[in-house]
Amino acid sequence: MAALVWFSPLAAFGQQEAAERATSHAKPLAERRVVVHIPRREVALVENGKVVKIYPAAVGAKISPSPAGTFKIVTRIPRPTYYKPGVVVPPGKSNPLGTRWLGLSIKGYGIHGTNSARSIGKAVSHGCIRLRNSDVDDLFQRIEVGDIVELYDRDNEELQLIFGPSESHNEVRSVAIPSQTGGQ
Repeated sequence: MAALVWFSPLAAFGQQEAAERATSHAKPLAERRVVVHIPRREVALVENGKVVKIYPAAVGAKISPSPAGTFKIVTRIPRPTYYKPGVVVPPGKSNPLGTRWLGLSIKGYGIHGTNSARSIGKAVSHGCIRLRNSDVDDLFQRIEVGDIVELYDRDNEELQLIFGPSESHNEVRSVAIPSQTGGQ
């Protein structure tokens, strides 16, 4: 026995109209990116062309430099476990990754916390970007998988606009940054 299926064009139209209404009021996604100035050892969160926050960082040592380039956040791991050949360090105070791991689209590199806050401001890592645990916790809450991370190994005009001459690391700044997508 065949089942009778009834289709109402008016019902379908009502569903489409409701879906369009629901999405037309949705807040547009912020254009968000993380900018790392390797020589200054600072990380900036930029949203919609404005600097939201600047964090002091540790970067790669001379023998294991942080890679310059544009990458994406591919993983967000709270309470990460640290692995290296023959060593596994579970989450906790002795974990060198600190409280959060933000994995980049270049294998083995990320932005993470640290169990050695005194390393912040130095070129001492194996290439990753280290933040104080409180700073990586803050950044972790503000960014998502897919967000852009730009690492620069030399100064340029945009970095001067973002980081400026100030040595203050945690002030909120409202600086208009030209869009990377060609718009203004």
